[in-house]
Amino acid sequence: MTVTYVIEGSEVTGLERFWEVIGEAVNGPGGYFGRNLDAFADCLSGGMGTPDDDDFVIEWRDHAQSAQALGHPETARYLRRTAERAHPTSRVRFDTELTEALAGRGPTLFDRLVEIIRERTRPDTLRLN
Repeated sequence: MTVTYVIEGSEVTGLERFWEVIGEAVNGPGGYFGRNLDAFADCLSGGMGTPDDDDFVIEWRDHAQSAQALGHPETARYLRRTAERAHPTSRVRFDTELTEALAGRGPTLFDRLVEIIRERTRPDTLRLN
């Protein structure tokens, strides 16, 4: 039986809220399903609330609202925070990505989250509504 996890896109107001929404969708109130991009990717690989047989769907309702909330301004905010903690050899990459995000170009956090879901799950797992 396929399990469906619903992300209410209208509730996603930024990256921190996304972590709460996806955590609760998969694991109930106060649930955890990653608090950074790497942990999210790991959670999608199994053992963190999703069925062991990968028979699940993520239905992202009102995804356009999430895309806006996780757009270039939120991406720039994320990149600033992440760059502060990054290894010096990674700072050039973060600075380049930050410059692009501030100019409204390049992938957004929404794009990255969708990409992670598509890379770590079956092709039909993500449904954007």
